[in-house]
Amino acid sequence: MGVTSWYAWASTLLQVAAVAVGGPLLMGLMAKVKARSEGRVGAPVVQPLRDLRKLLGKERLHARHSSVVLALAPMVILASTAMAVAISPLVSTRPLLSTSGDILVIVYLLLTGSAAAALGGLDVATAFGGMGASRAMTIGALAEPALLVAVIAMSIQSRTSNLGGIVSATLAHPDWVLGPSRLLALGALVIVVIAETGRIPVDNPATHLELTMIHEAMVLEYAGPELAVTSLGEAMRLGLLFSLVANLIVPWGIATRPTALALVAGVVFLGLKAAAVALGVALIEVRSAKLRLFRLPELLAGGFVLSVLAVVTGLVAR
Repeated sequence: MGVTSWYAWASTLLQVAAVAVGGPLLMGLMAKVKARSEGRVGAPVVQPLRDLRKLLGKERLHARHSSVVLALAPMVILASTAMAVAISPLVSTRPLLSTSGDILVIVYLLLTGSAAAALGGLDVATAFGGMGASRAMTIGALAEPALLVAVIAMSIQSRTSNLGGIVSATLAHPDWVLGPSRLLALGALVIVVIAETGRIPVDNPATHLELTMIHEAMVLEYAGPELAVTSLGEAMRLGLLFSLVANLIVPWGIATRPTALALVAGVVFLGLKAAAVALGVALIEVRSAKLRLFRLPELLAGGFVLSVLAVVTGLVAR
């Protein structure tokens, strides 16, 4: 096995492992920050990992009239997210299949997971599942275009839509980071990531009030290992989006050379940058209230406008 092949395999496995462990830890970190901000001690940061281990040991339960869709949806969510993690520039700019790390491919993989979650929520035909699925699809339809256009704004500067190419070009031109196009794209990405991960003000992951649930309504019928797989897939999705935002905006620290030391440094820097993004999102949640459902299109439309402005600014700068 050549150096390049070893490096690609190692960076890919490290990325998937780092996001699989780091995603739940980021959720625990945000919960801890919110608890401290509210004057509470809160659960330990590793609590989401403990919950996953506990769920894996519980019994599988299915509604009597559910179909195979309910059982397959968690695996599709996890597999699509893991594939997106594997081809994205997180720890290294050259993971295995890095040439497939186009923004369109990443968005389609995330959409596959979202569609599987919605179908799983609809399969049992409960009122909550249908309500959560319809709301999630509405938010996704409004958020995904803003995500696409925001990354297209970055690709105009880099002359490529490959995420690894965008990161490498930003490393070669550090002055782009403070440019108006990149700052507008950052604002759009923050709004999209908050919407895609179901955080306040778009959704409240801690609520079980039926009138406000979105993601939680779709997973009410899951239990045991299937709930663990679904929760892990959603945590990895959060870790992937936080990491992509961090690396697209501040790419320093990512491994660019095929050495073991560079990979270790890439994992460390990825963890620090993703934790910083999680801390910022948690502080936004502490100081914000959940918006009414009919106000969400206004917020997501604002993200889309920012992304379009980023594209226009990038075209003018060229």
